[in-house]
This record gives sequence, structure tokens and C-alpha cells, in this order.
Amino acid sequence: MKRKGHIIKAVEPDSIGEEVGIEPGDSLLAINQEEPEDIFDYQFMIQEEYLEILIEKNTELYGTKEEPEQWILEIEKEEWEELGIAFENGLMDEYRSCHNKCIFCFIDQMPEGMRETLYFKDDDSRLSFLQGNYVTLTNMSDKDVDKIIKYHLSPINISFQTMNPELRCKMLHNRFAGEALKKVDRLYEGGITLNGQIVLCKGVNDGEELEYSIKELTKYLPNLESVSVVPVGLSRYREGLYPLEPFTKQDAEKVLDTIHKWQEIIYKEYGMHFIHASDEWYILAGRAMPPAANYDGYLQLENGVGMVRLMMDEFYQSIEDYQLAVANGREKKRPEEIEKAVSMATGKLAYPFIKEIAKKLMELFPRVSIQVYEITNEFFGEMITVSGLLTGQDIKMQLSGKNLGERLWLPQNVLRSGEKVFLDDLTLEELEIALQVPIDIVKSSGYEFLKLILQV
Repeated sequence: MKRKGHIIKAVEPDSIGEEVGIEPGDSLLAINQEEPEDIFDYQFMIQEEYLEILIEKNTELYGTKEEPEQWILEIEKEEWEELGIAFENGLMDEYRSCHNKCIFCFIDQMPEGMRETLYFKDDDSRLSFLQGNYVTLTNMSDKDVDKIIKYHLSPINISFQTMNPELRCKMLHNRFAGEALKKVDRLYEGGITLNGQIVLCKGVNDGEELEYSIKELTKYLPNLESVSVVPVGLSRYREGLYPLEPFTKQDAEKVLDTIHKWQEIIYKEYGMHFIHASDEWYILAGRAMPPAANYDGYLQLENGVGMVRLMMDEFYQSIEDYQLAVANGREKKRPEEIEKAVSMATGKLAYPFIKEIAKKLMELFPRVSIQVYEITNEFFGEMITVSGLLTGQDIKMQLSGKNLGERLWLPQNVLRSGEKVFLDDLTLEELEIALQVPIDIVKSSGYEFLKLILQV
């Protein structure tokens, strides 16, 4: 039988929840006689200084099958105080899946046989606030919009793709996708902060369509703080899907010219650049990355906007800090005293920049040897160049028999978040055994490279 309410997973020691007798396994049924629908309702409700909490006790803890008891707990607290309880479902509601059939969807381009969670398409506005996910608005009801405005939940990340309603219906394969754009007006009028993205598809929403979309999106400034333009990712598993072509160097130059033109126009009026190209465009076009100031505080790092610039700036700053510390006697580890032989592996996109980092480190530390390997994405296809979509098997096959030195360094995004497992379920330990080398995971910061060199 399905339990009622929201099942409590944990209760913090010395918290209000523990004090009033709430235990893991109990269920929260209501707060002040109202049932919270999700985590946002819950957080809003517990701001009251006086609460009546309806709890259903978990009788299974005591080995009895009797009808569970329901407790009404009266709580007086400060407005800012939390109850100290966590729920089995962090959202406190079912996750909403995507009902679109986007022509660019990467999940549709994955092979069969991978773990089930990789095939789940989320399109849940609540995950936009909790995890930074981008939503299409097609799954958002008027009630959802009301709640966002009522609780003033910000920012919300929106996948626009295009501001042409008819084209949006085609790209998302959803006849309501164009109408869904009207929800942006309500969010804007409600004072909600927004971020956006455009997944650019060659011959579909680029060229004049991109110009039109940027122009229309500027109407939501300054609430709409940033919009990223990213190229569609094309795997080798596209049989039966909408025919899409990869962008060329010339295409990338045109995209950048359009974006830079609009950045100049918008900056003059708002003092922000607003529309941003992801790093792939600059690499494909063979152009230098913009300076840090052009990224408006790196609002779109998760979309690959400014990641290279930030990494390189942090790296060179760490070198400068180290050299100054050595000169001032604050750093005892002098360059000539450090001796190491290590290797790095990364995807095609980041490879030139990792090579530059390795070269600089070897210049500074004459007794350090660093071998950098570019991993080709055989699993998804060579057009997928980001390290975050590399599989353990590709790394294993392409590094087997190579000179990896004392240790191998891999970027953090090759692993599943919070775990030591690759996209294809190969574990970090299994890769270490296969390659016969200890592996260090480099965190997403340019400062980490020098830290690993100096690490004993």
C-alpha cells in the first residue's frame, strides 16, 4: 500500500524536528491544515512562526501492523528556523517528463542498453531552480506560473530555441510550443529573473531566424539576464531522426559575427552583453576567446559559455600567485625541487588548452613531464567533442599501452555527479586497474593543475 504524504528520510540531530519527535520513516501530511504539493510549498509554509504539523508515524519501525498513528505537533519558532527534516523525494512530488520530440534532442541520439535514468527527459520547471535545468515551458501550467510568481522563484532557465512560434512548434514537434512562449510575458511581468538558451541547428533556426530571436528576446531585458547560443550536438545514432548537418568554420564565423554585433548594441544601452556564444563556436571558427569581462559574471558556465576563458585565467593567476609566493619566501616548494611524470586526457574541444597548460607547467617546473592525450569519442561519434560525454571504455581503449607516467589526470565532468562512475557505468576503480595507474580527478577550476603539481 502506498504511504500517505511525504516520507521523511532524515532528521538532523538537535533540530526542531528531532525535538518534537519526528523520526525517519514518518510522513508529513499537512502544515497548518494544508498539504504541501512540493518542496517550494513546504519551504514557503514553514516560514510561519507558529506551525501545526500533521505527521503520520511509521508503525513498521516498531514491528506492528496496526493502523498508523497521526500526530498533530504544535511548533513555535523563529521565522528563519528550519525544521531539520529531509524527504526521500527531494522535490516532494513526481518528476515531470518532457512530452516534446525536439529535432535536436540528445537523448533520442543515444544507443540502446544504457542505464535507464539516462533516457529520462525532464521538463520540470521546479528542477530549473533546484538544479539549473532548462525548460521549454510546454510542460508548465498556469498554476505553475502563479506559484513561481507568488514565491518569486528565480532564476528560471528557459530553452527558447527560437522566438518564431511556428518554427518553435516544428523544432519541438509540439503544436503548443509557440503558444508556450506567452508564459515568458507573465514571468517577465511578475519580476522573475530569467536565463535562456538557443540550441542552434544549421539551416533551421540560424541566420535570419537567429537575428529575429535575439531581437525579440531583448524585449525581456533586464529580467532576462543572459541567453546562450550553443551548437546542436550530433551523435552517430541519428537513424530515422530529423536530418541535421554539423556547422562548418564559416558557419561559426557568421554566428559569432551576429552575436558580437548584438552584444555591442545591447551593451551600449544596458551595460551587459546579454547574448553569448558557447566556447565551441570560437574553437570551430579559430578565434580567440573573449576577455572575462565579456561574460557578465559567467552566468552560463553550465552551457559551456566562458569555461575555457575562466579555466585559463584561473590557471595563469595560480602561476602568478605561486611565483610571487616563491619570491617572497612564503612558498617553500621551489620549481626545481618538484619532480613528476604524469599524464592528462581530455576531449577534442579542450585538448589545445590543456596542452597549453601542460606546456606552461613544464616550462615552470623543469623536472616535471606531462603527456596530454586527446580522446576521440568513438561511442557517440567524432562530432561529440566535449569531455563530459566521454565514456570510460573510450578512455580505456585509447590509453591502453600508452605512457601514462606516475598518475593520470582526468576532468571531473567525465564522472557521474557525486559518484566515481563514468557515463557507460565503468567505475573509476575499474579504469585504474585496466590502465595500471592511479587516477586523479581534476576539479573544474584552473587552480587545480598547480595544486596537483605541488601535491606530495
